[in-house]
Amino acid sequence: MWPSRKKGYGRAHFVSLCVVIVVGASLFTSGCNRARPSVTAISDNHEWHDFEGTWTAAGDRSIMSLGPARHASIGNFDGSLLLTGSGRPALGFRAQALVLNDTGTGLVGRAVWTDEHGDQLYSELRGEGTASGNRIAGTFVGGSGRYAGAEGAYEFSWRFVLENEDGVVQGQSSGLKGRVRVGQSAQKASLEAHPRD
Repeated sequence: MWPSRKKGYGRAHFVSLCVVIVVGASLFTSGCNRARPSVTAISDNHEWHDFEGTWTAAGDRSIMSLGPARHASIGNFDGSLLLTGSGRPALGFRAQALVLNDTGTGLVGRAVWTDEHGDQLYSELRGEGTASGNRIAGTFVGGSGRYAGAEGAYEFSWRFVLENEDGVVQGQSSGLKGRVRVGQSAQKASLEAHPRD
């Protein structure tokens, strides 16, 4: 039985009200069920966490000539690292690196990734860094907090997008991908420092 007209309701008004309620409920339900980007907590288990991402950085570089066809450089870079993939250890990091590059023998360096909690991943960098190739490999050598005891590796290519005469440079990675895992002792320390955040 439809509501009485005496109360200000008509059949058309009631049908309109029902449509509004159904549409509103549908929107609310779809909003609640919307998939959010997932991040697997690296401290949940001792499994490998695969990731991909993009590293962008700026810094300064000093160059020394070693003859007409060879030079060495020291670079200090600071930037950001954004990761993708369901197994990524975090959404993003502040990424710092110190790099020594010799166009004749290649590149060596060290990198520190710091997440939003201040926990860090440490890695060693090695690569071609020559005129014919710039593939760089990183090896995780530990970390702090939830990344204590981290192991794994990653790789990427690097290109400079801006370079001026004062040695100020900006660059970006391409094809960055890798995997990382932490030990059982790190899991316990992480849960104590960051309980299920």
